[in-house]
Amino acid sequence: MGRSDLLPKPPDPKAQRSLHRTILEWAAVIAGGIVIALVVEAFLVQAFWIPSPSMVPTLEVGDRVLVNKLAYKLHDVHRGDVVVFERPPEARNGSDSEIKDLIKRVVAVGGDTLEGRDGRVYVNGELIEEPYLEPGTRTENLPSQTIPEGQVFVMGDNRENSEDSRIFGPIDEDTIVGRAFVKVLPITDLGWL
Repeated sequence: MGRSDLLPKPPDPKAQRSLHRTILEWAAVIAGGIVIALVVEAFLVQAFWIPSPSMVPTLEVGDRVLVNKLAYKLHDVHRGDVVVFERPPEARNGSDSEIKDLIKRVVAVGGDTLEGRDGRVYVNGELIEEPYLEPGTRTENLPSQTIPEGQVFVMGDNRENSEDSRIFGPIDEDTIVGRAFVKVLPITDLGWL
């Protein structure tokens, strides 16, 4: 054995460059992923947690939904859409609540005439079908009214336990964060809204 076999070999410059390059590539991939996630959440899709039973049976407390934040920049709000919107100041405990956004179903849009008769909902004189309600659900406290342009009337699917437009009035369309389009948690109940 020669003396040169006992001395440590100098590091291979190619191997060091390769390791540094791999580290930099992974750092770039991770940073890019974080930036993309932030952009998606800021402008396209955001997850929301359901804090109350106001949308039962469609959504239960603790469910998570994804909200399309771009939807109403591309088309108008439609009757039947489930929307997330900024909590109105007129809502009970509106300024004191930790809940900043609410989720409800759009029942009427600007220009519609809305009224409740015998516990049922009529829009523009026509009874609306509401298959998302529990059978036998009655909608009370709904006097006849015309929804102003640029506003929508929202109600929870759990009509007996929902703070909605019957209390705080129609909401401005520009307070809508986006349209809830899919339930993602619990996984066992994954589905479109």
